[in-house]
Amino acid sequence: MKKVYILLLLVAAAIPFFSCSEDTSEPMLIVKFKFDPNQVRLNNLGEPSTVAAGNAAQSPIFNTIGSHYIELAPNANTQIGNGTIIYHGAETTLGGANAIDFSKEKIVAQDEVFMKIPLSQVAAGNYEWIRVSLAYQNYQINVRSNGVDYAGTLASFVGFNTYLTSFNIGNSIFPVDGNREQGYWAFALNNQPYSSSGQAPAGSTTVPNPLHATSGIPLKSCVVTGKFATPLAITGNESNDVTVTLSLSINNSFEWHEVNADGKFEPSAGENVVDMGLRGLIPSYVK
Repeated sequence: MKKVYILLLLVAAAIPFFSCSEDTSEPMLIVKFKFDPNQVRLNNLGEPSTVAAGNAAQSPIFNTIGSHYIELAPNANTQIGNGTIIYHGAETTLGGANAIDFSKEKIVAQDEVFMKIPLSQVAAGNYEWIRVSLAYQNYQINVRSNGVDYAGTLASFVGFNTYLTSFNIGNSIFPVDGNREQGYWAFALNNQPYSSSGQAPAGSTTVPNPLHATSGIPLKSCVVTGKFATPLAITGNESNDVTVTLSLSINNSFEWHEVNADGKFEPSAGENVVDMGLRGLIPSYVK
């Protein structure tokens, strides 16, 4: 009986400790990504867009994505950098010019937490827009060779500049040891001993910016801009987490120039990648 009494005292003593710990937990700002193949497909001006004549495209099956920069903007006239920056990834000059450090890049799948910071670190205000600099995409695409269709995985680097040592897609290793500009890609067939890499034409990556008339973005920045349906209000007195979901349009986001006009991506026929840009951003939040 004495042992039971002592045990109960220990449990009772622990209860206030755990209750205190839970009561003092700080509300957080949480950011996640979503990939939507049915979301409207936009051009650089944020207007609905179709696939260019002579090209073909497909909506890839996304595995992961990486972002380099996230900023909340109060209104349409807020210039990039003048809003509230809530995330800025690592950069390096090891490759010469300043570049995103891929070795330190945060890469996540759909619905996985990309970032989580205390709401106390976010400036109070009403935010109508959010800007997201996308840097890396990893997804599955279909290719055709000699009349046979295959599935493969593509690593797409759409940031302004990326420093890479080496990286892999499955068992395929890609040594780089330098910087690669926006539009660099690498591809490997799934379960097949074939891989390749290349570079999309300079300036061909689509970066939708509906605020192009009032707030431009730097060339090759891949800063996609999206508007909240209702402004995100941060008061500084929140008691619950705020979760922001960034829904990205992958509607025919992988685009190539056709040689054989059959809607199939055929690298062996000389068909080249021309655009890997995301096709729009719709942000939402839950409090």
